Amino acid sequence: MALSRPIASRARIAKLASKVYRIDGNPMKTTEIILLAGIVGLSSGVLAEPAFLPNDPKRPVDKVARELNIAPEQFVACFNNVKPAPQGTRPTAERVHSNKAVLLSCLQQANPDITNDRLDAVMDRHRPGGREAQEPIE
Repeated sequence: MALSRPIASRARIAKLASKVYRIDGNPMKTTEIILLAGIVGLSSGVLAEPAFLPNDPKRPVDKVARELNIAPEQFVACFNNVKPAPQGTRPTAERVHSNKAVLLSCLQQANPDITNDRLDAVMDRHRPGGREAQEPIE
């Protein structure tokens, strides 16, 4: 999609650049401003979906592990291969099934008594938003 007019003209960028200073006290050049804007623009895409933290302090790893009769380290290791939906969104059906297959098979290696229903019950108790948060989008 083409823009009807440029976002900022070269003259406007040069005017802004004259007011932006580098650490050494010299004004930034127009090319430096453009490069900086590009880097910031590209990094915003990376920041849009925060990286998954395996030891997320909001996840009650100790409680989940205790209820599944495994060590917390085993749960974290198994969860490392799970790809949760970004915070505030619901997963696709494909993501739900893929994550379940990865997590359940790994957890069953640590404790063969873990069933799909047991895993669902434990995770639903400790998942923010409960089972509804895990319902896939249509």
